[in-house]
Amino acid sequence: MNRRNNIRRLREEEFDLCIIGGGASGAGCAFDAALRGLKVALIEKTDFAAETSSKSTKLIHGGVRYLEQAFKKFDFDQLRQVRHGLEERHILLQQAPHLARPLALITPVFNTRAGLYYSIGLKLYDWFASGRDTLPGSRWLSKKEARSRVPGLTDKVHSAVLYYDGQLDDARYCLTLVVSAAEAGAVVANHIELESFEKSETGVLHAAIASDQQDGGAEVRIRAKVFLNCTGPFSDRLRSLANAGLPSRIRPSKGVHLVLPHEILGGNDALLIPKTKDGRVVFAIPFEGKLLLGTTDRDCNEIDREPLLEAAEVDFLLDTLQPFLSNKLNKNMLLAGFGGLRPLIAAVGGETKSLLRDHEVEHDPESNLLSLLGGKWTTYRLMAKDAVDAVCKLLSIPVECSTQSRLLAGAEDYDAGFWKKIQANYGLDADISQHLAFKYGTRANRVAALAKAQPALRERILSEQPFIKAEIIYAVREEMACTPRDFLARRIRLEITGWQAAGAASEVVATLMGTELGWREDKVREEMRNYQILLDRFRESATG
Repeated sequence: MNRRNNIRRLREEEFDLCIIGGGASGAGCAFDAALRGLKVALIEKTDFAAETSSKSTKLIHGGVRYLEQAFKKFDFDQLRQVRHGLEERHILLQQAPHLARPLALITPVFNTRAGLYYSIGLKLYDWFASGRDTLPGSRWLSKKEARSRVPGLTDKVHSAVLYYDGQLDDARYCLTLVVSAAEAGAVVANHIELESFEKSETGVLHAAIASDQQDGGAEVRIRAKVFLNCTGPFSDRLRSLANAGLPSRIRPSKGVHLVLPHEILGGNDALLIPKTKDGRVVFAIPFEGKLLLGTTDRDCNEIDREPLLEAAEVDFLLDTLQPFLSNKLNKNMLLAGFGGLRPLIAAVGGETKSLLRDHEVEHDPESNLLSLLGGKWTTYRLMAKDAVDAVCKLLSIPVECSTQSRLLAGAEDYDAGFWKKIQANYGLDADISQHLAFKYGTRANRVAALAKAQPALRERILSEQPFIKAEIIYAVREEMACTPRDFLARRIRLEITGWQAAGAASEVVATLMGTELGWREDKVREEMRNYQILLDRFRESATG
């Protein structure tokens, strides 16, 4: 993960495969291809997981809504997607147990008929599960049981249905895939933006021309035998660069989440709101000591700007949650929020909520570009397998996928009590030790060792938070963090759980990062100022 060395290698070496896009699908493809022995390059225009892959609902699931749609509409494609998701669920939980874990979800109901309906549906969901994971089955809860598990639940509920899926830290899971790919031999670099392709006389791609956004736009020319487009909602733009005659395939959809205080619901269980006025489901999920509420789903034609949480969307989500709560919600409770784009494969007519979240591997014979289109977080590994299978077919390399049995970086020798070893060996506070273990797995030893070697790095970044200064140094040296936002939004997730806290931490982060990266004082001030402007824009959009 030495960025400078990797960029030199990108310029000097030739690769079997160049992957464009460092989200879940691109990182998954890089890991898979590197394990198969291919010489792999991976480039990302901003930061790993900066777009769709850090903006999810943080669920590992087959999709209870897809199952309902499958039976209502006799849609076997929806049924296949549920099966794929449930088959992959247990693999994600096993690959990185420090970043993914089981999550109990409560579906409140207001009468016996609704309880029976959802109880039967979730029993079918259990039945469709692969059986290889150890998640408990669903069951019908009494009103008393439901309110004991979710203290903030309204007294008006009749009962609830409990079921289990998985939860992950999406940005760190993606980053861990990138680290794992690099350790398997892939050459990876973030903040490298594709500008154009070089083509043969017949139009076949043979080099990518990119620019280093951390070095004034310096050119990076990457030669490869095959190029794989993993840019999600931006896939059509790259497809057009490769072959201007290709029709559009992606219909981007915007989804937003907002973050509220954890005590609004209380407990450790999530809430599934099974029906909203626009026909969706909404989740209220404990995450990072806060409550994550989302998501929405509507067409989005403006993909050149980062999607923001808007005031009307805050109102919609608060109004959706309110009937299930005993206490009154208000906008002043908003701590943070974010918007993201889904890369839905275009269909004829219909709304985005009805479009299938499955994936497709497209090959353009004229340019030889492969594009991995559609998909969702839970099936990233299956998506990568299908895409790298196509790469191997083009290269005539008959090597099978092995990712189903591979642990990711930090999962080696990890167990739920690992944080206690960190506390005992390094004398760190319990909350800090738990945070390090849950974010880095067994690699937490490396972060803690930095803190031990330099006592100043043991200090908390913010007095009320478990993040320590050693993480900033580690993120720069070992995780390719290049900007304060790389660290605050995706390495420790502070930006998405509290805008005020992220702003308060930005000075410490920018200063230490600047020292590590050799920034001048005016560069440090500029990074701080730009980040504060960004946070202010988030607040203004959400509050109207």
